[in-house]
Amino acid sequence: MSANLAVHPQHSIPHIRHAPPDFIQTQRPPPTALEDIIAQRKLSALFQPVISLKNGEFIGYEGLIRGPSDSPLHSPINLFDAALRQNLFLEVEVLSRQVVLAAFARQKLPGKLFLNISPQALTHPSFKNGQTLAFMRTHHIDPACVVMEITENQPTYDFEEMRSALLHYRGMGFNIAIDDLGAGFSGLRLWSELRPEYIKIDMHFIQGVDQDPIKLQFLKSIQQIAERCGTRVIAEGIETEGELRVVKELGIAFGQGYFIARPSPVPPLLANSETSSIIHSSGIAPLATLRQRTQINAHKLLTYVEPVQPETPNEAVFERFSGNPALHILPVVKNGLPTGIINRYQFIDCFAQPFQRELIGKKACEKFIQSAPLLVDKNMPIDELSHFLVEADSRHLADGFIITENGRYTGVASGQDLLRELTRMQLEAARHANPLTLLPGNAPINEYMESLLRENASFVACYCDLDHFKPFNDCYGYSKGDEMIQLTGRLLGWACDHKLDFIGHVGGDDFILLLQSPDWKKRCEQALLSFEQAASLLFRKEHLLSGGYTSETRDEQLRFHPLTSLSIGAIQVTPGQFSSHHEVSAAMSHAKKMAKKKPGNSLFIEQRVARSS
Repeated sequence: MSANLAVHPQHSIPHIRHAPPDFIQTQRPPPTALEDIIAQRKLSALFQPVISLKNGEFIGYEGLIRGPSDSPLHSPINLFDAALRQNLFLEVEVLSRQVVLAAFARQKLPGKLFLNISPQALTHPSFKNGQTLAFMRTHHIDPACVVMEITENQPTYDFEEMRSALLHYRGMGFNIAIDDLGAGFSGLRLWSELRPEYIKIDMHFIQGVDQDPIKLQFLKSIQQIAERCGTRVIAEGIETEGELRVVKELGIAFGQGYFIARPSPVPPLLANSETSSIIHSSGIAPLATLRQRTQINAHKLLTYVEPVQPETPNEAVFERFSGNPALHILPVVKNGLPTGIINRYQFIDCFAQPFQRELIGKKACEKFIQSAPLLVDKNMPIDELSHFLVEADSRHLADGFIITENGRYTGVASGQDLLRELTRMQLEAARHANPLTLLPGNAPINEYMESLLRENASFVACYCDLDHFKPFNDCYGYSKGDEMIQLTGRLLGWACDHKLDFIGHVGGDDFILLLQSPDWKKRCEQALLSFEQAASLLFRKEHLLSGGYTSETRDEQLRFHPLTSLSIGAIQVTPGQFSSHHEVSAAMSHAKKMAKKKPGNSLFIEQRVARSS
């Protein structure tokens, strides 16, 4: 029982039942669990490192908060949800901030402290009057060491007030970061309005980025914008080796996530050996490096349509539609900013009703405006736009959408325009893939090889070729020949680590491997063994017993051919050894010829050191 309820500490609960009515009315109810946490400061701090993806050093720590371990409010989600419901959000946030600052100072952690602050608290008078700064002074924390990480746990509307507040704090020495970029629609506007020193990309776009081209394209776009703006990017939620390799190769400055280090009351001061080895490696993640040959964005779809104003008379709108049968929507713009669209069919269906033209012809068209149009920045990549449209209301695919530049109207586009361009892009991509195996063809192989050379990466280039394949094709037919080529592609692909290695199909029975796996030799040997076992299923029993088959040559002579086997010629490429993919290809071809001189399934490793011209 709370002390402020008990008049006499020795009394038990039944004595309160007999207290005078005026006594009962003057007592406060027992404090809630949250009020008890606040009163007794029962919050604890955790810290998660933020690592430089350039040198592997920790540049700072994000401060996280937890409630009592034996309470449902241990989770920060539950804690702040309860604070909102009980109108104690500000009290919890202020206490959280103080607990994190005190723990950071007590441990004397190096680098910067990323301190979570909501927009509501940021603009609240209790924060602006210097309470936090005074608390920092008592713990000898310099504002230059603190990054205000703006969290969007509630919608933000007053951008002007936020910008004013942040300019004030920036003038005092604080840095600014925007958290969870990409999680909501206001993140990009916050970035534009506040010009932060850091942005943290939402973990949704990081997790699985090594397997998802859409997420990869999103990260590329954000990184390109950040480079132009002078903003440093932090990739949140890195949980796998593949994710770390991709964000590193994209040039993203900093990373954070469970793969690097989990949040802890006493965090590590140095990265673990696995993380360090990845950051300091010269390898390139294949998915991150295979860029589209030309970046197509929404601007390619743009058609300029002269917009109307909300005050435009319906008669004028009708004339626009009547004069242009191909016009399906009219954009409505006010002071350069799009406010909606007018759909041709909905408008004409209503306007063509008896007496409607006389009744509403001179009235403003605002009644017909479909508000909340889909707005697409002209620089949005096409593949990202297609994903965006799938997630949006289906009417946008049918009606079309408005293309903007810096939020201002530039034109319109339709779902049909998007589908037409996507089809063209797919056909273009298919041109560079082998139709039999769907593996990358010559152009992507050469592009990837050039990127490895450009990055001064060490790798092993392998030329893989089937021996005695033509006699097999002649004897068994082209269908079985195609089956063997597809089998070879699958086996070589299975031997690769797709986080580190690349496989391409140059055509016919020739394949290229560009390997960065440390155990590349073992992988090649495994591919040869797998081929020997799997290919035997394609031969007839009598051919297996005799070790080959007889076929007729062009001069009508019978000739015995050994069973088809796989040869791999490998060269180890070191930085500066070759200047172009042409030189690497020539060296690989020589190694392949040497491998084919050996009987059966064979691996030849070129030992001589080639010199670049």
